[in-house]
Amino acid sequence: MECCNQKKFDRMKPFIAVVFLQFGFAGMDVLSKAALNKGMSNYVLVVYRHVVAFVVIAPFALILEKKVRPKMTLSIFLKLVALSTLEPVIDQNLYFLGMNYTTATFAVTMINVLPAITFVMACILKLEKIKMKSVHSQAKVVGTLATVGGAMIMTLLRGPIVNIFGTHGNSVQIQHSSGANLQHVIKGSIMITIGCFSCACFMILQTITLETYPAELSLTAWICLLGTIEGGIVALIMERNDYSVWSLNWDTKLLAAVYSGIVCSGMAYYIQGVVMRYRGPVFVTTFNPLCMVIVAIMSSIFLAEKIYLGRVIGAVVIIFGLYLVVWGKSKDYDTPSSINKDEALPVKESAESNDKEESPKYEGTTSSNFVAVDRDEQV
Repeated sequence: MECCNQKKFDRMKPFIAVVFLQFGFAGMDVLSKAALNKGMSNYVLVVYRHVVAFVVIAPFALILEKKVRPKMTLSIFLKLVALSTLEPVIDQNLYFLGMNYTTATFAVTMINVLPAITFVMACILKLEKIKMKSVHSQAKVVGTLATVGGAMIMTLLRGPIVNIFGTHGNSVQIQHSSGANLQHVIKGSIMITIGCFSCACFMILQTITLETYPAELSLTAWICLLGTIEGGIVALIMERNDYSVWSLNWDTKLLAAVYSGIVCSGMAYYIQGVVMRYRGPVFVTTFNPLCMVIVAIMSSIFLAEKIYLGRVIGAVVIIFGLYLVVWGKSKDYDTPSSINKDEALPVKESAESNDKEESPKYEGTTSSNFVAVDRDEQV
């Protein structure tokens, strides 16, 4: 009984890990939006975020992976540089810029195109299998198209305001906190979409890098260190006329930097790496809609953001498409029994060969019996 419970828990570990990540990302979105509303530079936030992440993760990497950390090579280092450019510099800066033009709810909903982008790239690189005659593969394709269509609906369709959580307040204040005209919405959505492409490339490259550098903590520490250096250069260039943006006080800005650094950079890169080694990059990104729901609730309550009917419709379409993708991918992980059978067959074959060596006079009967057993198993 305990063995069965342990196996169930082991199967649930990837799901628990990615759900935990979505709760962490939801808290980051709300805190980051609050910090940006108070005038914090998104470039500075990215730098401080990875400074905190490196300080927290580096000691664990040095101690726990001292014996298993592979030797650094030029090829691995170039991959690390590319990883630190794709996610800490390009994706996060564009994501926060897009959030600044729109709202936290809109930004996290636009991120839902990430699974579709990752899925397409994984298919191109042959990390994801597609057979158009299979119903599961058709569900993956239809779900991908629905995800992109839902994102377009959220971008172009607004409609009336929906007071889902009954958060009524000063209309002037709400308009000031979430009032973004169509031009800003389109500009922010373009930035977030480009960031999604960068994040998808990061997921794919991280999966490939872990094959030659299977040390998740050390990989995370390197990404955070190089991301700090590269992000610092970008921040110094973009904020060269105002060095006061680097100052921090005991307020939301500091909390956003510390929280996002520990949870959404340090822990997230590590957990993503561990899960992707066994489930692939598409699995990690398919749980983004959960983050959208959490952020919508939290931002509506704490940031008094409006929720429009168009965004609700687009969100429903996105969730429908994503769960089609998840259902289509379920076949990829529904074959543990077949794997066990394949692992058991060589044992039977070896036992059969031993019996043949010990008693050759029963060779014909033994082989026929195994053929019969194999046919029964196939039936």
